[in-house]
Amino acid sequence: MKLISLCVLVLFFLFSCEPPKPPALLEKEMKEAQEKIKQVQNQTKIKEEFDQNWNYRAYTYKATDSLFHGNTYLAIYSEIYSRTADRSFPLTATVSIRNTSLQDSVFINRSEYYDTHGKVITTYFDRTIYVSPMETVEIIIAEDHIKGGSGGNFVFHWSSRNQKIKPLFDAVMVSASGQQGISITTHGIELTD
Repeated sequence: MKLISLCVLVLFFLFSCEPPKPPALLEKEMKEAQEKIKQVQNQTKIKEEFDQNWNYRAYTYKATDSLFHGNTYLAIYSEIYSRTADRSFPLTATVSIRNTSLQDSVFINRSEYYDTHGKVITTYFDRTIYVSPMETVEIIIAEDHIKGGSGGNFVFHWSSRNQKIKPLFDAVMVSASGQQGISITTHGIELTD
């Protein structure tokens, strides 16, 4: 009986243990794991820098501020289709918020980023930020962030002290894969409702 138990135990260990992986495969898996860790760390670092950028730009309106308000729509392509609806290319988007005034700041009160289906993906600016005269502030949407889809968009809620001063919103979307390069630009449209 002991001999049978011992044989079963030996067979169990023989069949339950995986053969050792070749060193090249182990090295490849280790590099992939390290790359994933770096990606998470970079995304965390970018988010922290992004949040700090907006925090130092915070502006609190004064009781004496007399402001004009507006809303602007900006189309964003996180991905575009090629040949069929089953094949798409991800794009990196640079969203620019530009102040065209030589003398006064403009204010961005809130911004929502919507996906193709009209659902809010994220809201930027938890408080009003300023954009100094002739300054450009940017939002970067990484190439691997395709939640916006082919019909993503931003809505910006902004204010200025002068009715003639309006911020300019535009985006550049790019991708390069092998020898293929794609670029798209879009410009904001002021909403009237």
